[in-house]
Amino acid sequence: MNKRPLGKTGIDIAPIVFGGNVFGWTIDEARSFAVLDAFVDHGFNAIDTADVYSRWAPGNKGGESETIIGRWLKARPGMRDNVVIFTKVGSDLGEPGKKGLGEAWILKAVDDSLGRLGVERIDLYFSHWPDAETPYEVTLGAYEKLLKAGKIRAVGASNLNADQLGEALFTAKTKGLPAYQVLQPEYNLYARQSFDGPLRDLCISEGLGVVTYYSLASGFLTGKYRSKADLGQSQRGGGIAKYLDARGLAILAALDAVATRHAAKPAEIALTWLMARKGVTAPIASATTVAQVESFAKAATIDLSPADIATLDEASA
Repeated sequence: MNKRPLGKTGIDIAPIVFGGNVFGWTIDEARSFAVLDAFVDHGFNAIDTADVYSRWAPGNKGGESETIIGRWLKARPGMRDNVVIFTKVGSDLGEPGKKGLGEAWILKAVDDSLGRLGVERIDLYFSHWPDAETPYEVTLGAYEKLLKAGKIRAVGASNLNADQLGEALFTAKTKGLPAYQVLQPEYNLYARQSFDGPLRDLCISEGLGVVTYYSLASGFLTGKYRSKADLGQSQRGGGIAKYLDARGLAILAALDAVATRHAAKPAEIALTWLMARKGVTAPIASATTVAQVESFAKAATIDLSPADIATLDEASA
Protein backbone atom coordinates (compact mmCIF):
# COMPACT_ATOMS: atom_id res chain seq x y z
CA MET A 1 0.00 0.00 0.00
CA ASN A 2 1.28 3.47 -0.85
CA LYS A 3 2.50 5.42 2.17
CA ARG A 4 2.28 9.16 2.74
CA PRO A 5 4.83 11.35 4.54
CA LEU A 6 3.49 12.50 7.90
CA GLY A 7 4.45 16.14 7.76
CA LYS A 8 8.14 16.63 8.54
CA THR A 9 8.34 13.81 11.08
CA GLY A 10 10.23 11.47 8.78
CA ILE A 11 7.45 8.92 9.35
CA ASP A 12 5.48 7.45 6.44
CA ILE A 13 2.00 6.09 7.05
CA ALA A 14 -0.68 4.31 5.05
CA PRO A 15 -3.70 6.52 4.21
CA ILE A 16 -5.92 5.33 7.09
CA VAL A 17 -4.96 5.31 10.79
CA PHE A 18 -6.63 2.85 13.16
CA GLY A 19 -8.52 4.58 15.99
CA GLY A 20 -7.80 2.66 19.19
CA ASN A 21 -10.54 4.27 21.28
CA VAL A 22 -12.63 1.12 20.83
CA PHE A 23 -10.13 -1.18 22.57
CA GLY A 24 -11.40 -2.09 26.01
CA TRP A 25 -14.64 -0.23 25.36
CA THR A 26 -16.78 -1.55 22.52
CA ILE A 27 -14.55 -4.56 21.80
CA ASP A 28 -12.65 -6.87 24.12
CA GLU A 29 -9.02 -7.93 23.88
CA ALA A 30 -9.57 -10.94 21.62
CA ARG A 31 -11.59 -8.91 19.10
CA SER A 32 -9.04 -6.10 19.33
CA PHE A 33 -6.25 -8.50 18.38
CA ALA A 34 -8.27 -9.78 15.41
CA VAL A 35 -8.96 -6.34 13.96
CA LEU A 36 -5.37 -5.21 14.50
CA ASP A 37 -4.09 -8.32 12.74
CA ALA A 38 -6.42 -7.65 9.82
CA PHE A 39 -5.42 -3.98 9.71
CA VAL A 40 -1.73 -4.81 9.35
CA ASP A 41 -2.41 -7.68 6.96
CA HIS A 42 -4.13 -5.21 4.61
CA GLY A 43 -1.01 -3.03 4.50
CA PHE A 44 -1.90 -0.35 7.05
CA ASN A 45 0.65 0.63 9.68
CA ALA A 46 -0.46 3.48 12.00
CA ILE A 47 -2.40 3.04 15.26
CA ASP A 48 -3.75 5.94 17.30
CA THR A 49 -4.55 5.75 21.01
CA ALA A 50 -4.37 7.88 24.18
CA ASP A 51 -3.67 7.45 27.87
CA VAL A 52 -7.31 8.25 28.64
CA TYR A 53 -8.77 5.55 26.34
CA SER A 54 -11.06 3.73 27.43
CA ARG A 55 -11.67 5.39 30.80
CA TRP A 56 -15.35 6.00 30.08
CA ALA A 57 -16.25 2.30 30.08
CA PRO A 58 -17.65 0.93 33.36
CA GLY A 59 -14.87 -0.23 35.66
CA ASN A 60 -12.08 1.32 33.60
CA LYS A 61 -9.56 3.90 34.81
CA GLY A 62 -7.82 4.85 31.57
CA GLY A 63 -4.92 3.20 29.81
CA GLU A 64 -6.93 0.16 28.77
CA SER A 65 -6.47 0.83 25.04
CA GLU A 66 -2.70 1.25 25.38
CA THR A 67 -2.53 -1.93 27.45
CA ILE A 68 -4.34 -3.97 24.80
CA ILE A 69 -2.09 -2.62 22.05
CA GLY A 70 0.93 -3.48 24.20
CA ARG A 71 -0.27 -7.04 24.73
CA TRP A 72 -0.91 -7.40 21.00
CA LEU A 73 2.61 -6.22 20.20
CA LYS A 74 4.09 -8.61 22.76
CA ALA A 75 2.13 -11.51 21.29
CA ARG A 76 3.38 -10.69 17.77
CA PRO A 77 7.21 -10.82 17.81
CA GLY A 78 8.67 -8.37 15.31
CA MET A 79 5.41 -6.46 14.89
CA ARG A 80 6.78 -3.34 16.56
CA ASP A 81 9.04 -2.75 13.56
CA ASN A 82 6.02 -2.74 11.24
CA VAL A 83 3.73 -0.28 12.99
CA VAL A 84 3.68 3.39 13.98
CA ILE A 85 2.21 4.16 17.39
CA PHE A 86 0.49 7.45 18.25
CA THR A 87 -0.63 8.24 21.79
CA LYS A 88 -1.64 11.33 23.73
CA VAL A 89 -1.27 13.10 27.05
CA GLY A 90 -3.27 15.83 28.75
CA SER A 91 -6.77 14.48 29.29
CA ASP A 92 -8.12 14.27 32.84
CA LEU A 93 -7.49 10.77 34.22
CA GLY A 94 -9.60 11.46 37.28
CA GLU A 95 -6.82 11.60 39.88
CA PRO A 96 -5.01 14.62 41.36
CA GLY A 97 -2.20 15.82 39.11
CA LYS A 98 -3.03 13.41 36.29
CA LYS A 99 -4.09 15.90 33.63
CA GLY A 100 -2.88 18.87 31.65
CA LEU A 101 0.35 19.68 29.85
CA GLY A 102 2.68 20.65 32.67
CA GLU A 103 6.21 19.25 32.63
CA ALA A 104 5.95 17.06 35.72
CA TRP A 105 2.87 15.24 34.45
CA ILE A 106 4.15 14.83 30.88
CA LEU A 107 7.40 13.28 32.13
CA LYS A 108 5.45 10.87 34.33
CA ALA A 109 2.66 10.16 31.83
CA VAL A 110 5.04 9.21 29.04
CA ASP A 111 6.64 6.53 31.20
CA ASP A 112 3.19 5.21 32.10
CA SER A 113 2.25 5.03 28.41
CA LEU A 114 5.55 3.39 27.45
CA GLY A 115 4.99 0.78 30.14
CA ARG A 116 1.46 -0.02 29.03
CA LEU A 117 2.45 -0.16 25.36
CA GLY A 118 5.56 -2.20 26.13
CA VAL A 119 7.72 -0.12 23.80
CA GLU A 120 10.91 1.88 24.22
CA ARG A 121 9.78 4.82 22.12
CA ILE A 122 6.46 6.38 21.10
CA ASP A 123 6.51 7.39 17.44
CA LEU A 124 4.17 10.38 17.78
CA TYR A 125 3.16 11.94 21.11
CA PHE A 126 0.21 14.34 21.06
CA SER A 127 -0.95 17.09 23.37
CA HIS A 128 -4.55 15.89 23.62
CA TRP A 129 -6.25 19.18 24.50
CA PRO A 130 -5.24 22.82 24.93
CA ASP A 131 -4.14 23.66 28.48
CA ALA A 132 -4.79 27.32 29.23
CA GLU A 133 -2.92 27.05 32.54
CA THR A 134 0.38 25.93 31.01
CA PRO A 135 2.46 28.09 28.64
CA TYR A 136 3.49 26.47 25.36
CA GLU A 137 7.11 27.02 26.34
CA VAL A 138 6.70 24.68 29.32
CA THR A 139 4.96 21.95 27.36
CA LEU A 140 7.37 22.08 24.43
CA GLY A 141 10.29 22.14 26.87
CA ALA A 142 9.05 18.89 28.36
CA TYR A 143 8.80 17.36 24.90
CA GLU A 144 12.35 18.49 24.19
CA LYS A 145 13.53 16.41 27.15
CA LEU A 146 11.59 13.38 25.91
CA LEU A 147 12.99 13.73 22.39
CA LYS A 148 16.55 13.94 23.72
CA ALA A 149 15.92 10.94 25.95
CA GLY A 150 14.69 8.95 22.98
CA LYS A 151 11.30 8.29 24.55
CA ILE A 152 9.37 9.89 21.68
CA ARG A 153 10.15 10.43 18.02
CA ALA A 154 7.91 13.40 17.17
CA VAL A 155 5.25 15.64 18.73
CA GLY A 156 1.79 16.69 17.64
CA ALA A 157 -1.25 18.50 18.94
CA SER A 158 -4.93 17.74 18.92
CA ASN A 159 -7.89 20.12 19.13
CA LEU A 160 -6.00 23.39 18.61
CA ASN A 161 -7.55 26.19 16.59
CA ALA A 162 -5.55 28.30 14.14
CA ASP A 163 -4.64 30.96 16.71
CA GLN A 164 -3.50 28.38 19.26
CA LEU A 165 -1.48 26.41 16.75
CA GLY A 166 0.06 29.58 15.40
CA GLU A 167 1.09 30.66 18.89
CA ALA A 168 2.57 27.24 19.65
CA LEU A 169 4.58 27.27 16.42
CA PHE A 170 5.78 30.83 17.08
CA THR A 171 6.88 29.85 20.60
CA ALA A 172 8.82 26.88 19.28
CA LYS A 173 10.57 29.03 16.68
CA THR A 174 11.48 31.92 18.96
CA LYS A 175 12.50 29.76 21.93
CA GLY A 176 14.38 27.15 19.95
CA LEU A 177 12.05 24.38 21.07
CA PRO A 178 10.60 21.40 19.18
CA ALA A 179 7.53 22.36 17.18
CA TYR A 180 4.31 20.45 16.70
CA GLN A 181 4.69 18.55 13.44
CA VAL A 182 1.25 16.95 13.23
CA LEU A 183 -2.28 18.16 13.97
CA GLN A 184 -5.20 15.94 14.92
CA PRO A 185 -8.45 17.88 14.37
CA GLU A 186 -12.06 16.80 14.28
CA TYR A 187 -12.91 16.75 10.59
CA ASN A 188 -15.38 14.92 8.39
CA LEU A 189 -18.02 15.62 5.74
CA TYR A 190 -20.38 17.00 8.38
CA ALA A 191 -17.92 18.77 10.72
CA ARG A 192 -15.85 20.92 8.38
CA GLN A 193 -15.92 24.39 9.89
CA SER A 194 -13.18 24.03 12.49
CA PHE A 195 -10.51 22.82 10.05
CA ASP A 196 -11.42 24.26 6.65
CA GLY A 197 -10.07 27.79 6.37
CA PRO A 198 -7.30 29.34 8.50
CA LEU A 199 -6.36 26.15 10.35
CA ARG A 200 -5.97 24.08 7.20
CA ASP A 201 -4.11 26.93 5.50
CA LEU A 202 -1.68 27.12 8.42
CA CYS A 203 -1.05 23.38 8.38
CA ILE A 204 -0.36 23.46 4.66
CA SER A 205 1.92 26.50 4.82
CA GLU A 206 3.92 25.07 7.75
CA GLY A 207 4.06 21.54 6.32
CA LEU A 208 2.23 19.84 9.18
CA GLY A 209 0.87 16.34 8.84
CA VAL A 210 -2.86 16.10 9.55
CA VAL A 211 -4.70 13.02 10.84
CA THR A 212 -8.41 13.60 11.35
CA TYR A 213 -10.55 12.15 14.12
CA TYR A 214 -14.31 11.50 14.11
CA SER A 215 -13.67 10.87 10.43
CA LEU A 216 -16.99 9.03 10.14
CA ALA A 217 -18.82 11.37 12.56
CA SER A 218 -19.08 8.66 15.25
CA GLY A 219 -20.56 6.30 12.69
CA PHE A 220 -23.17 8.64 11.22
CA LEU A 221 -21.44 8.68 7.83
CA THR A 222 -21.72 4.91 7.55
CA GLY A 223 -25.41 5.43 6.76
CA LYS A 224 -26.35 3.22 9.69
CA TYR A 225 -28.29 6.00 11.41
CA ARG A 226 -30.99 7.66 9.33
CA SER A 227 -33.65 8.39 11.97
CA LYS A 228 -33.92 8.69 15.74
CA ALA A 229 -35.21 5.13 15.77
CA ASP A 230 -31.77 3.97 14.65
CA LEU A 231 -29.85 5.55 17.53
CA GLY A 232 -30.15 2.54 19.82
CA GLN A 233 -28.07 0.35 17.49
CA SER A 234 -24.80 1.00 19.32
CA GLN A 235 -23.22 2.53 22.40
CA ARG A 236 -22.31 5.57 20.31
CA GLY A 237 -25.88 6.24 19.17
CA GLY A 238 -26.59 8.90 21.75
CA GLY A 239 -23.98 11.20 20.26
CA ILE A 240 -25.33 10.96 16.74
CA ALA A 241 -28.71 12.68 17.10
CA LYS A 242 -27.08 16.05 16.37
CA TYR A 243 -26.29 14.92 12.81
CA LEU A 244 -29.91 14.05 11.97
CA ASP A 245 -30.82 17.41 10.47
CA ALA A 246 -31.53 18.46 6.89
CA ARG A 247 -27.84 18.96 6.12
CA GLY A 248 -26.89 15.60 7.60
CA LEU A 249 -29.52 13.80 5.57
CA ALA A 250 -28.37 15.63 2.43
CA ILE A 251 -24.84 14.40 3.07
CA LEU A 252 -26.09 10.83 3.42
CA ALA A 253 -27.98 11.18 0.13
CA ALA A 254 -24.82 12.41 -1.58
CA LEU A 255 -22.80 9.55 -0.10
CA ASP A 256 -25.42 7.08 -1.31
CA ALA A 257 -25.24 8.49 -4.83
CA VAL A 258 -21.45 8.41 -5.03
CA ALA A 259 -21.26 5.00 -3.35
CA THR A 260 -23.64 3.56 -5.94
CA ARG A 261 -21.38 4.79 -8.75
CA HIS A 262 -18.42 2.99 -7.20
CA ALA A 263 -20.23 -0.12 -5.90
CA ALA A 264 -19.03 0.97 -2.48
CA LYS A 265 -20.39 1.69 0.99
CA PRO A 266 -21.10 5.23 2.27
CA ALA A 267 -18.36 4.89 4.89
CA GLU A 268 -15.82 4.00 2.23
CA ILE A 269 -16.70 7.09 0.24
CA ALA A 270 -16.59 9.32 3.34
CA LEU A 271 -13.06 8.08 4.08
CA THR A 272 -11.96 8.42 0.47
CA TRP A 273 -13.20 12.03 0.42
CA LEU A 274 -10.97 12.76 3.43
CA MET A 275 -7.98 11.02 1.86
CA ALA A 276 -8.42 13.24 -1.19
CA ARG A 277 -8.67 16.52 0.76
CA LYS A 278 -5.79 18.92 0.37
CA GLY A 279 -3.93 19.19 3.66
CA VAL A 280 -5.09 15.84 5.06
CA THR A 281 -2.52 13.07 5.46
CA ALA A 282 -4.90 10.36 6.65
CA PRO A 283 -8.21 9.95 8.46
CA ILE A 284 -8.39 8.04 11.73
CA ALA A 285 -11.14 5.43 11.74
CA SER A 286 -12.15 2.75 14.22
CA ALA A 287 -13.28 -0.77 13.47
CA THR A 288 -14.92 -3.39 15.65
CA THR A 289 -14.93 -6.20 13.07
CA VAL A 290 -12.56 -7.63 10.50
CA ALA A 291 -15.15 -6.83 7.81
CA GLN A 292 -14.88 -3.13 8.67
CA VAL A 293 -11.10 -3.31 8.27
CA GLU A 294 -11.63 -4.88 4.84
CA SER A 295 -13.82 -1.89 4.06
CA PHE A 296 -10.92 0.42 4.96
CA ALA A 297 -8.79 -1.43 2.42
CA LYS A 298 -11.38 -0.89 -0.28
CA ALA A 299 -11.68 2.81 0.59
CA ALA A 300 -7.95 3.18 0.03
CA THR A 301 -8.35 2.00 -3.57
CA ILE A 302 -11.26 4.23 -4.64
CA ASP A 303 -10.49 7.14 -6.96
CA LEU A 304 -13.18 9.83 -6.72
CA SER A 305 -13.89 11.83 -9.87
CA PRO A 306 -14.20 15.63 -9.83
CA ALA A 307 -17.96 15.13 -10.19
CA ASP A 308 -18.01 12.83 -7.15
CA ILE A 309 -16.10 15.34 -5.07
CA ALA A 310 -18.38 18.18 -6.20
CA THR A 311 -21.44 16.17 -5.19
CA LEU A 312 -20.03 15.61 -1.71
CA ASP A 313 -18.70 19.15 -1.32
CA GLU A 314 -22.01 20.73 -2.29
CA ALA A 315 -24.00 18.60 0.13
CA SER A 316 -21.62 19.27 3.01
CA ALA A 317 -20.75 22.91 2.39
